[in-house]
Amino acid sequence: MEHRVLLVENDPAILTVVQDELARTCDGSFTIVWVRQLSEAAERLKKEAISAVLLDLFLPDSQGVHSFFKVSSAAPHVPILVLAGSGDEDTAKEAVDRGAHDYLLKDGLDSHSLTRALRSMIARKAADDASLREKERAEITLDSIGDAVISTDISGNITYLNEVAEMMTGWSGKAAVGRPFAEVLRIVDGETRETVRNPMQLAIKQGQTVRLTSHCVLVRRDGVESAIEDSSAPIRSRKGQVVGAVMVFHDVSETRATALKMTHLAHHDHLTDLPNRMLLTDRINQAISFSRRQRKRLAVLFLDLNGFKQINDTLGHAIGDKLLQLVAQRAVTCVRSSDTVSRHGGDEFVVLLPEIEDATDAGSTAEKILTTIAKPYAIGGRDLHLSGCIGISIYPEDGHDAQALIKNADAAMYMAKGEAADSYRFFQRKANDRNLERQLLARTLGRALERHEFLLHYQPKVDVERGTITGVEALIRWMDPDRGLIPPAQFVPIAEDCGLIEPIGQWVMREACKQARDWMDAGLRPIPVAVNVSAVELRAKNFLEGVSGILKDTGLEPQYLELELTERVLMRDEESTMSALLALKALGVHLAVDGFGTGNSSLGYLRRLPIDTVKINQSFTVEISTNAEAAAFLGALISMGRTLKKRVVAEGIEKREQLAVLASERCNEGQGYYFSPPVAAEQFAQLPYMQQA
Repeated sequence: MEHRVLLVENDPAILTVVQDELARTCDGSFTIVWVRQLSEAAERLKKEAISAVLLDLFLPDSQGVHSFFKVSSAAPHVPILVLAGSGDEDTAKEAVDRGAHDYLLKDGLDSHSLTRALRSMIARKAADDASLREKERAEITLDSIGDAVISTDISGNITYLNEVAEMMTGWSGKAAVGRPFAEVLRIVDGETRETVRNPMQLAIKQGQTVRLTSHCVLVRRDGVESAIEDSSAPIRSRKGQVVGAVMVFHDVSETRATALKMTHLAHHDHLTDLPNRMLLTDRINQAISFSRRQRKRLAVLFLDLNGFKQINDTLGHAIGDKLLQLVAQRAVTCVRSSDTVSRHGGDEFVVLLPEIEDATDAGSTAEKILTTIAKPYAIGGRDLHLSGCIGISIYPEDGHDAQALIKNADAAMYMAKGEAADSYRFFQRKANDRNLERQLLARTLGRALERHEFLLHYQPKVDVERGTITGVEALIRWMDPDRGLIPPAQFVPIAEDCGLIEPIGQWVMREACKQARDWMDAGLRPIPVAVNVSAVELRAKNFLEGVSGILKDTGLEPQYLELELTERVLMRDEESTMSALLALKALGVHLAVDGFGTGNSSLGYLRRLPIDTVKINQSFTVEISTNAEAAAFLGALISMGRTLKKRVVAEGIEKREQLAVLASERCNEGQGYYFSPPVAAEQFAQLPYMQQA
């Protein structure tokens, strides 16, 4: 869904930054509408449907928090995100206190924080709107329910019951008329069981409408109970004198039961009925507040099961689900009634231990849990075995909020998992943060394919002379639900280390080939799609078979697939590399050397290997428009490639001047943000270059 974002900012440079950073999200979900002054913003807000506002508080025609008030008044239902200069942070905070969604510093704008802030406030606005609509629908539904009606005289004796009142009280109108209210309508407090004061007597005495307190229960004549809500009002004569009272009420037993059930479902895991993340977070925060006041400590334990995935994959999800339920039941038996055992997701559980005397108490509980869950499970005629690892974080030493405590307990669990099964570890802040983050990424990376968290973006390669698209490179991105968009430089090396690069590479190639075929089927010009290949993939025993199978499955002709390999990959074990490349060439695919110039670049290996294209690393294009020496060196690289009759592509083109130098050096193709950043497939198909013959 496209969202129109109004940018109220006098500085064109900020417009460029915002557009560039939003472009990096590559999903085309935001369109920027730019105005320089507050008066222009007010006009736009009146005429156009705006999803969100990015507001600089210091404008030519308005200064400070007053700017926020004006925009908020012009469009009170549109969320506002303040963009603040380094010296304007206090003013931005004041605007947030007055109702702005949040603020971001201009100097620190990046695609992650900007898109996350925009999506957050747009989503919150949508949720608020949905909540309001739901409330309105509920009110209409309640208004349509048939209510019970009962009236009394000034003395509190029954004068009338309608049919619904007869059904709910168990009294017929004939039998009830003339009897005291308390005899016909026995109302008690559902919690204390004490008789509730007659609401119609209160209405008569106070001369105004009154309502029962919450949790009131009507006890029918035969003893059946139903929760009720009411409204009681005095009945007045034409002269205005109070002559009696009327009570309108209805049965809310089902409504209250449903509300309780929905509340329970919203806060509990559907499989184990344990508290879910939302309820756990709330309980941890409450425990922190108590611990802070009482100067107590609390512990958070993060439990991960060893061996569950194998059982689940081998014996099926039904057995796996039953196993998780039994683990949950055993874990609960290991803790106090005041503790909380929560299912965090998958085969992970989190335990909250409030009010511990010492960290050793948490260690003892961890040992008890590990011992208990390690006992055999008799399911489906089998004895199944599990073990676990637990990480422990302590408040206040290891965090001051729920998120930090859970995260650090998770990190400690991963450290325990790396040392031995059936063990626990306390969080150690002095541990290497980079290594820990790498471990956490490796742990979640294995599930990313299953959870469909990878996506591809596409960056065009453009003919330098004619300006037409000659090819496209498929670039993988990882949208982690907790960390956001993770660039390939952070996770591809990890994937190589932990043996995941082959399935990930197969997914990338299949998706890229399928997309290239889809573009052709949609009537776009056929262009080759390039995919990066690692050394591990190239040397895999079934790599050639996999490439052939993907081309066959997707219907893409081999000449429209280009495999990009780095110089380092090509120079490693040249004999086996040559064999693999020749087999790929025989298949009909194109081959390119990526990052040319950064390794052992030589005419020798370019001459020997069956390479079609050389891609010059972007580091060589940065200064070519301002540095004659850099331009000369780049020219030499281009000449080297052309001498061997290879197609030469220059990466990292961001300026027109760079393009001019490349054209003068007779470079064949260019790639970079000057033409287009990597974009989603839908956006790529709309690039003007794709429409040119």
